[in-house]
Parts: sequence; structure tokens; C-alpha cells
Amino acid sequence: MRLRLWPRSLAWRTTLIVLAGLAVVQLAGLTIHALDRRDLIRIAEAQEAATRVMGLYRVVVLTPPEDLVARVRAMNLPPDMTVVLSDEPPGLGLVRVPVEIQRILRLSMLLVPLPQPLRPRESRILWDEQELRVVIGMRLPDGRWLSVSEHPPPPRLLHAPGFLAAFALMTAVAAMLLVWAARRLTAPVRVLAAAAERLGRDVNAAPLPETGPSEVVAAAAAFNTMAARIRRFVADRTFLISAIGHDLRTPITRLKLRAEFIDDDELRTKFLGDLQQLETMVASTLQFGKDISGSEQPTAMDLPALLRTVLDEAADAAPDQPAERLSYDGPEHLTIQARPMALKRAIANLVGNALLYGGAARVRLLPPPSGERPPLLRIEVADDGPGIPPDDMQRVFEPFHRLESSRNRETGGTGLGLPIARNILRAHGGDVTLANRPEGGLVATASLPV
Repeated sequence: MRLRLWPRSLAWRTTLIVLAGLAVVQLAGLTIHALDRRDLIRIAEAQEAATRVMGLYRVVVLTPPEDLVARVRAMNLPPDMTVVLSDEPPGLGLVRVPVEIQRILRLSMLLVPLPQPLRPRESRILWDEQELRVVIGMRLPDGRWLSVSEHPPPPRLLHAPGFLAAFALMTAVAAMLLVWAARRLTAPVRVLAAAAERLGRDVNAAPLPETGPSEVVAAAAAFNTMAARIRRFVADRTFLISAIGHDLRTPITRLKLRAEFIDDDELRTKFLGDLQQLETMVASTLQFGKDISGSEQPTAMDLPALLRTVLDEAADAAPDQPAERLSYDGPEHLTIQARPMALKRAIANLVGNALLYGGAARVRLLPPPSGERPPLLRIEVADDGPGIPPDDMQRVFEPFHRLESSRNRETGGTGLGLPIARNILRAHGGDVTLANRPEGGLVATASLPV
């Protein structure tokens, strides 16, 4: 559950952490506001209570002694207020109100205008814990006590008009700003990841713009420097491979000419065969270096038409083979952006391997599965051969690697067909994988972005 709720995106992780901090700060602010409001409410309620009590006291103290009891009984009091006239002061079972509340009440009582002789000779401010009442006792000039008790209204800490709406609006605006800021601050990371992905597909991808904050500029500059070094490294290795392959052509040609003067027919045939294999390997090496450079520009092309063309050319190259060895299954038309010549070479290598080592090449074009991100279409090339041991599934993509059991020198393979196909497909943003079919044979699955 924890792993599912915790987002994988850096922007959302940052947003959640900052929102959690904002929530803590907002709760702390609400608590401080509620406490301050509680104190203000207490002061206001104490002042109002003192004013009401002194108003009652004024009425009582100005009433003649013989009418005092009747006057108290005839008072029109609120439902939660009681007035008691007694000879004893209140205090049995009661506790004293906190000093700060007593101070506020006494000061408020002093502010009520009343002649000094009529003011209470003594006062007590107590709290009834059982009935939750405030009891204020005042001693009259004749010695009796006037006790006034009432229920204080419950504090309504967040009852200010519009406060909660304003607080919610402020929190929502702050949350939106946080989401925007988090996505804005993490955008360079997404740009850097996309640039790294492009560089993995195309070593000649455009450099990152070196704009923005100083940290982003430094990261972009470092990435561009790294990309430039990779381009130089690949260019140097490609040039070295091409130069070696090109320089080997001349001595191979001379050896072919000299082999014609060998009198022994069998020896001359073997010698020329070895030279032909060597020339084929040199040509494949030159093609491998050319594919690494990736100089061809992508363009819109019809993929089913290209697949049918590759199959037709394979059928023309071996007219004596049964036509059912080659088949295509898929849509009639599908336009994609790709490098036509390079992609054709990759598919031709897969089809050629299937025919050479599996005796058939059944091509099937599949659309991307629903909901796949990013969407990738599949090109399956299946054969009827013996398949490949699982341990060699990845080794066959290494340059010049051949499986000796079936891919020997007599077959004409150089061990570069699959590496060339994988390099081309990965440069397009896809890949190629191999798998043994349950019914027998091997299937090569090439993926391409739509």
C-alpha cells in the first residue's frame, strides 16, 4: 500500500512533501489563531458578564431593603442566569476562576459607574465544576451577598464570517502554486531524460539548450560536453573500422588475381573461397560502420509496402525455393517516420537469417497493444528452424558471433546481420528480441514507435 501511494515522479514527490509541510504550517497557524481568538473571546465574554452582573447589582443596591427580596424574585433574567440573595458568601463546592479571568472581571466591574459607598464591599469569582457555571458573589452594603451565576457560552473559535472560506481559498491557491512550481523546477530533469533517450537512439541528436537557472545551465553544458565526446569517440571508431575495411580491399583484390595463377584447381578454389569470405566480412564491416554513423534522415514511409518489398526481393534471390516459405500477414498500409534504407536493411537481415537458418520467413505486422506507453508496433519474423539455445539469445547480437552448430562458414554468415539490425532498430527508438516458438522454430520480434 505504501509503495502504491508513494508516487514515482519526482515532481509529485516534491509536491506531496511540500504540501505536507504546508498542511503542518496551516494547522499550526490555525491552532495559533484559535488560541488567540479564545483569549479574545474570554476577554470579551468577561467584560460582558461583568457589565451584566454590575447592572443587576446596581438594581439591587438601589432598591430599598424592604423591597429587595421581591425585587430579586421579579427580575426578568435570561434562561441560563440565576440570582440568589443570601447571608452567606458563595464558595461551598466551588473553585476559584483563574487569576487572569478574575483580573479582567474585576477591572470590568470597576468601569461600571457607581458611587463609591454603593460599590461591593467584597467580591468573589468562582467556578462550579459540576454545573459548568461562573458564580460571582458581591457583598451588599447591608452585609448580605448577591450571587449571580450563568453558563458561559462555548467558545466558537472559527466562527468568524468568511474565515473558513478564505482559509480554504488560500490553501487551494497555495497548493496550485506548489504543484506549478514543482513541475516547473523538475522540468529540466524531464528534458535531460528525454535528451539522454534521444542520444541513445541517435548519437547526432541536437544538443540541449543551455538556458535557465545556473544549475540547469551547468547540467545542460555537462550533458552537451559528454554528448560531443561520445560523438567524437563513435566517429573515431567508425572511421577506424571503415579505413581498415577500405584498405583491406586492395590486397584482397591482388590476392584474387594471384590466386588465378595457382595450377592446383582444388587449392585455387579453396583459396578463392577464403578470399570471398574475407571480402564479404570486410563489406559487412564497412556496412556496420555506416549503420553506426546513422546519417540517413527520417521520412514518412509505408511500412507494409517495405515489408512486402523485402519479401519479394528475397523470393527473387532464390526462385527455385517454394513460394510458401515467404508470407506476410498484417495491414495493407501503415505510415511511420523512419529511415527507409536503414530499416529495409534491418528487416532484410532478419528475413535473410530466417531463410538461411530456418528455411522460411513468415512476417507478421502487429499494432501496438491497447494502453501501451509509448506505443510500439511489432514486426514478427518466424522461421521453421531448430531455434537457438536460451543461453545464446543475447550472444548472437554480439558482432562476429556465430553459433557453430548451424551458422558456420559454409552458410556464408559473418555474424553482423543481427547486430546491424539491432543497431538500426534501436536508433529508431525500438529493439529486436529473439524467442523460440513452442511449435518449433525461432521468431525475431522487431519493435518500432508509431
